[in-house]
This record gives sequence, structure tokens and C-alpha cells, in this order.
Amino acid sequence: MLKENIIQKLLVFERKILRGIFGPTKENQTWWIKHNEELDKLIKHGNIVNHIKAQRLSWSGHIQRMPEARAAKKIFKWNPLTMRPRGRPKHRWEDNIIQDLGQTKIKNWITCVQDRAKWKDVVEKVKTSN
Repeated sequence: MLKENIIQKLLVFERKILRGIFGPTKENQTWWIKHNEELDKLIKHGNIVNHIKAQRLSWSGHIQRMPEARAAKKIFKWNPLTMRPRGRPKHRWEDNIIQDLGQTKIKNWITCVQDRAKWKDVVEKVKTSN
């Protein structure tokens, strides 16, 4: 789960990089740097946070389609024998996936993953959502 302060830092970093990519604008013999609204119009896939969520969904789909014998699938399904420490439970990676899918209204994402075209549409929907 991405915390609010990390999201803010990522957005600031993204705007800094985009300003470098798109460069300043010259209008009426005056140079000026693009504002955030102008940068948002130039981005076609939303922001970097949505891109990270989409990459996480894409990778989880890849892992779910793997055969059970693969090492990455074994690690994903592995359940440690020790108990967790006291206190608030830590978020699992799968919990973050379910939270990211909350906006797409998909109930059973594990069966949806098996259809690559449908899963690609879901990932693209998360990437472009706000």
C-alpha cells in the first residue's frame, strides 16, 4: 500500500521529470516552464502512482498464470510457519492487489487473470483511472 506522503513524493518527482522531458515553452518571445495542469494534459496514462499499480497488477497476473512448480509461484503461495508479531497486521502484497482492483468492480480476480486479453483491459483501466 502506498502511503500518502510517498504518493506525494512520487508525484513531485514525476512532474520534475516531465518538465525535463517536455521542456520550457516559448510564447511571444518569453520562455516559461509548464504548470502542473499543462503537464497533466500531456500525460496520456494518468500519473506515476497509477502506473505503479498497473505494473503490480500485471505482475500478479503473470504469477497467477504460472505453473505451480515455478519458484516465483511457490514463494508467492508460501505461508511461513512462525507467527506474526503483535500489533497491527502488515499489509500483504495480495491485499494491495485487491485494493487496487477495488475500483474495477472485479469480484474473483484470480479466475479473471486466466484470460490474458481481459486482464490486459483491467490493467489498462487501472492505469488510466484517477
